[in-house]
Amino acid sequence: MKLQVAIDRVPLADAVALAQQLDGKVAIIEMGTSLVKDDGLAGFRAMRAAIRTSQLLIDLKTIDEGGYEFKQGFAAGADILTVMGAASLATLKTTAAATDAAKKEMMIDLMEVDAAKQQAISIFPNAIYALHHSTDRQDHLDPTATVADFHAAFPQLKRLAIAGGIDLAGATALAAQGLTEIAIVGSAITKAADPVATAQQFMEAINA
Repeated sequence: MKLQVAIDRVPLADAVALAQQLDGKVAIIEMGTSLVKDDGLAGFRAMRAAIRTSQLLIDLKTIDEGGYEFKQGFAAGADILTVMGAASLATLKTTAAATDAAKKEMMIDLMEVDAAKQQAISIFPNAIYALHHSTDRQDHLDPTATVADFHAAFPQLKRLAIAGGIDLAGATALAAQGLTEIAIVGSAITKAADPVATAQQFMEAINA
């Protein structure tokens, strides 16, 4: 299982510095949506320049203008871009086409997407489907149960990610379960006293 570290809600200079420290130590470094909105394409390029070994995911959360946004994101250096599962099927098809053209990867964010819409958009075998618990919600995510339920409903979708309050115990359980490709961790690492050492703890746990 891969570890993705989401860097969000900090000044770009701090994000770049943390990305440089984490580069090569985790599989994927995420430029979170707040940084996308605050710093735009210049921020994309700054993050790309900071990351030489890990993959760079830019959390665009595209909902429309899919082809344009994905072309811009990949041109600025992203390895993986996100599109909302709530977007129209037409938008998802344009982002998938842009992804294929760039020979990159697409992640579909399933935040607040109901079962009927999940079924309608379960037609992209190469996409990463991300089960995402909203930061604004107050209830707790059970990561392994969430993944198990989704896998039972859509066994044909082999590339799964999960985000939303994943702690060390949750990441360890997900790795043991063996159904998740990417565990996405944010503040549990980025707000730790020593983010790099904490990321190493996560890596050791998921690879034990």
